[in-house]
Amino acid sequence: MVVSFPALLRPFRLCRWDPTPWARLAGPTKLRTGFTNSWAPARMAVTVTLEPAGRCRWDEPVRIAVRGLAPGQPVTLRASLRDEKGALFRAHARYCADAHGQLDLGRAPALGGSFTGLEPMGLLWALEPEKPLLRLVKRDVQTPFPVELEVLDGHDPEPGGLLGRAVHERDFLAPGVRREPVRSGRVRATLFLPPGPAPFPGIVDISGTGRGLPEYRASLLAGKGFAVMALAYYNYEDLPKSIENLHLEYFEEAMNYLLNHPQVKGPGVGLLGISKGGELCLSMASFLKGITAAVIINGSVASVGGTLHYKDEETETQYLHGTSRAGALAPHIKFLLS
Repeated sequence: MVVSFPALLRPFRLCRWDPTPWARLAGPTKLRTGFTNSWAPARMAVTVTLEPAGRCRWDEPVRIAVRGLAPGQPVTLRASLRDEKGALFRAHARYCADAHGQLDLGRAPALGGSFTGLEPMGLLWALEPEKPLLRLVKRDVQTPFPVELEVLDGHDPEPGGLLGRAVHERDFLAPGVRREPVRSGRVRATLFLPPGPAPFPGIVDISGTGRGLPEYRASLLAGKGFAVMALAYYNYEDLPKSIENLHLEYFEEAMNYLLNHPQVKGPGVGLLGISKGGELCLSMASFLKGITAAVIINGSVASVGGTLHYKDEETETQYLHGTSRAGALAPHIKFLLS
């Protein structure tokens, strides 16, 4: 006698032509541990949570956590964003969920990828361009950077399917910060004023030779309570097209504009410069009055790529011609560091 398998199960009400009762009677599928790629339809949905949720400042820490994984499940987390020109930046890291199927990047070390070890913010600071040698720069601080976070099943080199996804916005303007373009005399700049009662301590922010008028650092500092002027000095609007011949009077005019602003606290201002901007800040601190502090990042102690003039005289010989101003600036640097 030949009996079909459904016929044997039918008296026990475990099989009907409609598959729905079978799924209901059989109950949820149990997850079998010990497999790197287990299919478990009964497992709760994978969720990616970020704190603070939704949006925060670019320089603020964010907590990243994943829930709904299998105990010990290997996963790959991937972060990506595109800048205003469409260039793609990515970072990824490999992790394993804990015994509860959860993953907290503040506690779980990365096992490999763009970085290793305990790096809660690694997926953000390790972002690298898809096209080599590109730099991630925020050109419009009035819009955020949307960062996409993805959770993929398994590890490299071939992670599996997408398990979860979230989008987090990283912005550059704290609530209440005001952005004011400055076109006064020869000065071309943008002033950022924090919320709250004035006056505020003032800072002149001078960038390197990336051209234009970068505002991302000034806008973030304004959120910390400073009145910050992001100052352009070449290749912007009607300013000189190169750095071959710069005049310190221009920077003096910008500094005086900030000092005389009704919402800026005197009697002096601070300077913040990087690379060529750091070199210019050293010259300002050496020759100009009204400067109470200076932060120099990777700045040269000699003029690089051009000559700086002040009151119709050259402040020093070009470094490229072999003469450094380190000796002349030593007393000023000592004073600034004291």
